[in-house]
Amino acid sequence: MSAVSAQSPAGRAVPVPETAQGAAELGPRARLWPALAAVYRAQLSRARVARIPLLFVATFQSVGIMILMRGVVDTRGEAQSVVAGSSVVVVAFVALNLLAQYFGQLRAGGGLDHYATLPVPPAAVVLGAAGAYASFTVPGTLVTAVFGCVLFGLPLGNLWILVAVIPLAGAALAGLGAACGLLAPRPELATLLGQLGMSAALLLGVVPPDRMPEPVRLARDLLPSTYGVEAYARTFGARPHWAFVVGDLGVCAVVGVVSLAVATWAYRRAAVR
Repeated sequence: MSAVSAQSPAGRAVPVPETAQGAAELGPRARLWPALAAVYRAQLSRARVARIPLLFVATFQSVGIMILMRGVVDTRGEAQSVVAGSSVVVVAFVALNLLAQYFGQLRAGGGLDHYATLPVPPAAVVLGAAGAYASFTVPGTLVTAVFGCVLFGLPLGNLWILVAVIPLAGAALAGLGAACGLLAPRPELATLLGQLGMSAALLLGVVPPDRMPEPVRLARDLLPSTYGVEAYARTFGARPHWAFVVGDLGVCAVVGVVSLAVATWAYRRAAVR
């Protein structure tokens, strides 16, 4: 077959051969790391307007908790748990609670269809959004940690450990938040799961474990943010046991890998529906 597209000066039809024998080939899918960086920058830019209110709410909440607990704790060990737990609560508020709400609304509003049309690996979408939300927690966590150390008279020398605690605890909590948002059938349920997870991180992380009954301690050990709290709290001692600190951070890392893998699977599952 040939198509007639124009007339020659002599009046004869000029045949134009067809060039396409089928659908055009799609370009190759984007590689993981460039796609991850692009999604991260896009998410960071999208939420830039809401950054200051989020930081204020998360930080104010944790600072208020420490002020309330100031008249309750009796020992230095309890003060260490309160400061470490309040600092990690900032991470839980954003990485777990808000990320669950975001993915729940994204799924309900059809936003996943937009990402599904892009040549972007599912892991890049989940990791980029999780990394962007976790980045918001850095200033608030540092402010909370410094204020708590000054309030309870704890040393500031090992504050650098937050460089490891924030991303590892944030990865574990962000993976759980994303999975809750993507697996919840309705956005309201995703919001509820995020709120429950943040409340668990608040109560089980801030309250000193010595004052908890045994069943509650077992539940505390199942929460991934607990190991970030323990890693930070151990550094307040005169001679920290760094092997235990590394072990707690290792647990956060393992849970983070597993939870982000589950969130990536949940994203694939939700995107094809």
